[in-house]
Amino acid sequence: MTGMHDRVNNKTELMLASLSTMMSHGFKSSKQDFTFGPWKVTAAKNHIMKSKDIERLAEEMSMPSLPEMLFGDNVLRIQHTEGYGIEFNAIDALKRVNNMEDAVKVACAQEWQESRADSEHSKEVVRPYDWTYTTDYRGTLIGDNMQIKVTETAERIDMEKLKAREQIMFFDDVLLFEDELHDHGVSMISVKIRVMPTSFFLLLRFFLRVDGVLIRINDTRLYHEAGKNYMLREFSTRESKIAELKNVPAALYTDPNEIAQHLTLKLTVCEKLELPVIQPQTAVNEVLQ
Repeated sequence: MTGMHDRVNNKTELMLASLSTMMSHGFKSSKQDFTFGPWKVTAAKNHIMKSKDIERLAEEMSMPSLPEMLFGDNVLRIQHTEGYGIEFNAIDALKRVNNMEDAVKVACAQEWQESRADSEHSKEVVRPYDWTYTTDYRGTLIGDNMQIKVTETAERIDMEKLKAREQIMFFDDVLLFEDELHDHGVSMISVKIRVMPTSFFLLLRFFLRVDGVLIRINDTRLYHEAGKNYMLREFSTRESKIAELKNVPAALYTDPNEIAQHLTLKLTVCEKLELPVIQPQTAVNEVLQ
């Protein structure tokens, strides 16, 4: 029965995810705020960045080109009433892309670069760079006067606990960027969050499929239980060459949720995000006196 419930849950999430992705491709901007205790969750979706803005940004970032669909104003933010928090945005995700090295050397890489080389603003020499836009982005810490402290930990997110039947009070899925790699696959990163009565859970997923070559998934999971003075963040990299996936139906290659379990786990990093300790105002006043 539990398995069926999980499948129904997964189907609902997938349906919601594809629906919100379709909406973010459109021209309707939206901004949703949801309050969870002292936290405010904000999901903002806006238009695709204009090509002239993308070109200017590419110049600033020393990259020959940026993803075709770049949602530079899209953001998912989790902010405490004290000002600190964490947010997920496309520009910071792109800053983690290696702009010095062509990481996946395949026949289509040359063809892909040549297809863009004749654009009016391209450089005379096409610099090598990671044309797959692979990023190990895990979020951007925010807060002027106080910030969350990050330390490695052995503690893991209890995924079983997350499978419990809890009402989903808020759900959203925000696409940050997507590129079809000149019809040779897909590179995309999106972030989704669900808020339950006692906790929230977030998944930032970078998904790369280079047709005939490889599939890579970089996942960042973030979990916070109400009342605890920390969040747990787990980052993982999974990757397999297509040749290693011979026993997996090709239909699954395009579905990150399905293919993830078949990919080889290459790296896991578990972190504790400790929340700042707020000194009581009275204690501060006594010290001042």
